[in-house]
Amino acid sequence: MMSAGANQIEIRNVSKEFEGRSGTTVALQNVSFDVASNEFVCVVGPSGCGKSTILNIIAGLTEPSSGTVKVGGKEISGPGKERGVVFQQYALFPWKTVVENVEFGLKFQEIPKGERRQIAEKYLELVGLKDFRDAYPKELSGGMKQRVAIARAYAVNPEVLLMDEPFGALDAQTRVQLQENLLTTWENERKTCFFITHDVEEAVFLAQRIVIMSARPGRLKEIIEVNLPYPRVQELKLTKEFTELKNRLWAMVYKEYLANPK
Repeated sequence: MMSAGANQIEIRNVSKEFEGRSGTTVALQNVSFDVASNEFVCVVGPSGCGKSTILNIIAGLTEPSSGTVKVGGKEISGPGKERGVVFQQYALFPWKTVVENVEFGLKFQEIPKGERRQIAEKYLELVGLKDFRDAYPKELSGGMKQRVAIARAYAVNPEVLLMDEPFGALDAQTRVQLQENLLTTWENERKTCFFITHDVEEAVFLAQRIVIMSARPGRLKEIIEVNLPYPRVQELKLTKEFTELKNRLWAMVYKEYLANPK
């Protein structure tokens, strides 16, 4: 397993409020934690606990009401090329081929066309889609589309990969395949991964540490170390250590759900 370095993400006393017709909703309340360089961190918690709000703040897509977030030691003030984002929706351009979708972000970095194509093809091979480079999104399954989205995020060489329930809409078999694929890519590329999921088992399988959020208003409940060796394969889920940790986490998350059921 790769070693983590200095803090890549620093979240300090972050709160977020949203104004609506029914008044003010406090999504996050005084949240603080760090993510080390090259670390894989998952965030879990009941619906409405602010998981996606944290990711959107780190991505620079929304601003905190109070507190600060730094990436690479610099306070963020909007989206940046050092942060790649993968959402549950694939957000591919239907009129572009797979390879054109992957190389799209490289155009804004003023990388020459030939080099863009080489980079895109490298990451398509990494996610197992080299043979589909000239296909269009409509010709791909949901899992393949998500792999294209992941390849596109990696291609721009971000320091941090932010993933908001990227496998949430996929069937169980495809989800398992992409979990293993993502871990292989992470170990090869040594990126910092910040992964939002509602699936406790998925969090235990992927993460080095798991951030557990309380029911709304979202607060940091606990951070759990996952002391399971990499590389991880599906057989790990059958072990006593995996099952005990999964059950412990599920009990904590379910307790928060009962505190504020949706």
